[in-house]
Amino acid sequence: MTTRETKEFDGITLERVREHVWEIPQEGEMRVPARVLASEPLLEQIGDDKTLQQLKNATHLPGITKHALCMPDGHQGYGFPVGGVGATDAEKGCISPGAVGYDINCGVRMMRTNLTYDDLKGKEEELVDSLFANVPSGLGGGGVVEEGIDTVEEILARGMDWALERGYATEADLAHCEDEGMRPDADPDAVSQKAKDRGKNQIGSLGSGNHFLEVQRVTDVFRPEVGEAYGLEEDQIVVLIHCGSRGLGHQTCTDYLRRIEKEHADLLEDLPDKELAAAPAGSELAEEYYGAMCAAINFAWVNRQLIMHRTRQVFARVFGRDWEDMEMELLYDVAHNIAKKETHTVEGEERELYVHRKGATRAFPAGHPEVPAAYRDVGQPVIIPGSMGAGSYVLRGGDESMGLTFGSTAHGAGRVMSRTQAKQEFWGETVQDELRDQEKIYVKAQSGATVAEEAPGVYKDVDEVVRVSDDLGIGDKVARTYPVCNIKG
Repeated sequence: MTTRETKEFDGITLERVREHVWEIPQEGEMRVPARVLASEPLLEQIGDDKTLQQLKNATHLPGITKHALCMPDGHQGYGFPVGGVGATDAEKGCISPGAVGYDINCGVRMMRTNLTYDDLKGKEEELVDSLFANVPSGLGGGGVVEEGIDTVEEILARGMDWALERGYATEADLAHCEDEGMRPDADPDAVSQKAKDRGKNQIGSLGSGNHFLEVQRVTDVFRPEVGEAYGLEEDQIVVLIHCGSRGLGHQTCTDYLRRIEKEHADLLEDLPDKELAAAPAGSELAEEYYGAMCAAINFAWVNRQLIMHRTRQVFARVFGRDWEDMEMELLYDVAHNIAKKETHTVEGEERELYVHRKGATRAFPAGHPEVPAAYRDVGQPVIIPGSMGAGSYVLRGGDESMGLTFGSTAHGAGRVMSRTQAKQEFWGETVQDELRDQEKIYVKAQSGATVAEEAPGVYKDVDEVVRVSDDLGIGDKVARTYPVCNIKG
């Protein structure tokens, strides 16, 4: 009998199952084993904070199946690790707001154009200034649309259908968004008045923190046939938008965490961390949270859609052409803080599960019925942003994703440094100057502190994160992009 290679971090032992797959064996009160998908360098970084303990804690969730999983970009989060995936039985398990996170449907969308990098040269500063002036960002209020509660409730119920009706979206935009931009299980009545009040002045706004709008150029296409299906080619200009449900989503998470603490204290007592707070599947509270979460998901899709609409208008002014002439079309929009009812095969049996993806991206392979028709033959697009100095990737859902990760992969580079530490290590203005002078990347933000918090040195190596995903076959490399202009809150 051969013994497996092991590694230990703060008393937690991981066994190497195979290349890039490490397992924390089931023991004690754990309901399933936990698995980390990482190369050795990434595992060292993942083991450097509380990620592994949080992952181990997640295995205590009622009804969790197969494994609790940590993607290659994993790092410490609130209760449940960022980069975490946990699938719980939709009938006998639970749904956990803590395993979704505060920024419900934080996600990314990429918009193609027919512009080349040469078309953009010389216009970088004009473009970054105009985007910054016209796309609301930063903490607090201010949005592309600022209307009453009735509008918020309509957005919560209808998602991007509302944007289409109002002229902010096209039919093609809906066809190229996860779930066509609308969760039918949304229940606006399950969203509190306080959450709606927080959202009404933030419809179409980036917010702050790690959220951004970035103009990029495609530097590499690794799978030409998939790149062609996605409409990507080298030297092309694309736009990446990263944000979520703003104060509305944050308040919704807070509301339900507090309610769970009151109404399901018994379940909470059985969990090693109260931040994993979960409602039992089938309970009134679980149904209400699912309806509220789906409504916040719809809000986030409309938020990103309105930012894209405003971006199209800015490009039209800067380049003196209609956005349609520049073929500014949505490639795809993916969510990465979400719990969805999905059917997966577990031990030969099809089961309905709540698949929690917190800082993880859905990555369904070719042929899956939930992949948009335009991409079903090649697989779902997956968009993985790196830091503002390192570039980003477009992947496609890999053939191994359903068996290994409940159809999931990483969502970004993943932090290696806290925001507080980053502000001690970096000076925002210096970061901006170096990016402009050395890399020809133009960054504009509400404050220098925001730039310092998001400096390239704060993040893991996105190339390594994507390499692991590609090697495992959960998300296959299609194209790489590199920043040209970046705006932040």
